[in-house]
This record gives sequence, C-alpha cells and structure tokens, in this order.
Amino acid sequence: MSQIEPSIPEPSLSQPSMSQSSNPASAISEPASAAVASTAVRSAVDALSLPGEPEIESPDAGRAVAPFDEKRAEAAIRELLIAIGEDPDRDGLRDTPGRVARAYREMFAGLWQAPEDVLATTFDLGHDEMVLVRDIELYSCCEHHLVPFHGVAHVGYIPSVDGRITGLSKLARLVDVYAKRPQVQERLTTQVADALVRILQPRGVIVVVECEHLCMSMRGIRKPGAKTVTSAVRGMLRSSATRAEAMSLILGR
Repeated sequence: MSQIEPSIPEPSLSQPSMSQSSNPASAISEPASAAVASTAVRSAVDALSLPGEPEIESPDAGRAVAPFDEKRAEAAIRELLIAIGEDPDRDGLRDTPGRVARAYREMFAGLWQAPEDVLATTFDLGHDEMVLVRDIELYSCCEHHLVPFHGVAHVGYIPSVDGRITGLSKLARLVDVYAKRPQVQERLTTQVADALVRILQPRGVIVVVECEHLCMSMRGIRKPGAKTVTSAVRGMLRSSATRAEAMSLILGR
C-alpha cells in the first residue's frame, strides 16, 4: 500500500486544541490579539456615529494633482479667444491670457490643499455643545460649464467626547479648500461634512449650503435669483431634536 501523507489541520481560533484550552492566555495568537485590539478601537470610534453610517475615507486619497502650469493656461486661453472669433492680439485682450491664468490659479487653489492642513489646530476646552458658524461666503466654479456659483455655507458640529474644538476660522477655511476646485454643490457639501467627521471625530456634523449658479442665471434656463440648497448631516445631528436645533439657529437670521 502506498503511504499517505498525514494532513495537518489548519489552526482555528473557534476550535482551540486541548493544549490551548488548558491555557486561556495562549488560546489567542499574537496576530489575533492585534486584531481584537483593532476591533476594540474601531468599536470606540463607531460609537461616535449612528449605526449604518459608512466608513469615511479621505476624498483626496490617491489623488495626484500636477503643479499649476501658467504658460499652458495662457496658451489655452489664447486659443479659446481665437476659437470664439476674437483677436487675442488687440489692445484689450493682449494681456488677458496671463490675467486669466493667474485668476485660475487663485480660483482653483483648493486643488493643492488638503483639509488636514486647515484643521490641524485644535483646543482642549471640554466643550460638549453645538458649535455653528453661519453665513460663510463661498465662491466656487461649476465643473460642468466652468462658470461660477456663489452663496453661503453654514457649518456646525458637536465636539468629540473629549471636548476638543477647532478654531472658528478653520471651518471657513475648510469650506474654501473644497470650494476652490472645479465643483458641484452636492459634492462640496458632502466633502466638508465628511472631512470634519474624519479629522475631528465629532459626535455630530451639519453642513447646509445655499448658492446661486450662474449656469442657471446667465445661460440655459436663465432664472436669476434661484437658489439651490444642499445639506449633509452626520452622527448625533441626524436625530430630530438636534437637527431641529441646528436648523433653527441657521434659519433664525
């Protein structure tokens, strides 16, 4: 008869061997201990959010942005002027490509910024009530037509369990990081809320944005004055009572 190699059973945490059972401390291997510790940490973090909320990753993760190329931008604007039938060498337009290139560098400065840069400073004040900054002016550029939309953002949060807060101006700077990119208002609203959750780990967040879009006002349907309102709510501020309190503070102007 041919010899059969004895099979070696796979180690199992759910069915420990007799030697493991006799020593509970050795029943869990070192990697498993790390996994248990990681699970405990994740559970503590998850307790800050309501059940069912997805894990938030950085929207900038893996995003590579090339340095601003001013000469290339100037050449593109010159070509655009020619394409619409203008003469880029006439007096009024001779310096326009350079002006527009420099303006675009400022308008899209958020492409070269990360939210972690502006939320790096926090203060341990033990504050456990809502913090809300209202009527933060914002100017952004619609990525569909490359024309502006403008309005205000209202940003509020309930600090984390340790009561740490960030500077009030940091909330306005965070709005600018995402507004100064080719954008859509819905994504801008979500990005601000998710960045606050990811970096500050607050117990709740609310972001409401109200804007007029020039792609609706000056072209297409041509409805000047029409406002688009978007909101993003996270954690404790999803409850009816805290959301109502936040909205009363936002609307009570």
